[in-house]
Amino acid sequence: MSNTTYSVKKKEIVRKWYIIDAENKPIGRVSAEAAKLLKGKHKPIYSTHLDTGDHVIIINASKAILTGKKMTQKIYRRHTGYIGNMKEVMAKDLMATKPERAFMLAVKGMLPKNSLGRSMIKKLRVYKDAEHNHQAQAPEIWNF
Repeated sequence: MSNTTYSVKKKEIVRKWYIIDAENKPIGRVSAEAAKLLKGKHKPIYSTHLDTGDHVIIINASKAILTGKKMTQKIYRRHTGYIGNMKEVMAKDLMATKPERAFMLAVKGMLPKNSLGRSMIKKLRVYKDAEHNHQAQAPEIWNF
């Protein structure tokens, strides 16, 4: 028995595809599960300095829920870079028009804030309804 720590090589990483159904589930719970899959924390080969995660498809984003008073009180803010141009969108408006964006922002906030996190978010696909075009990848349903 050796006293060396095993480190996974990049060529040993196998990426799978998972589907998460967000219907009647809170955005935060679904996003936390998606972030876990994107990071690869569900795998025994997880390593903090490598992207060992899988691809994630979130469907039925428009049917997800926000708990408490978040629908009326939560505000998404962004800045254009020009003076006085802070844009604000209420959560109810964002969920009505672009629920995919709400999920992308939630998951992005749970990933590392560096180049590793930017590569992980590229493996996330969010769809408003149950239709997606990734049948060729044979995605598995992820239940939590």
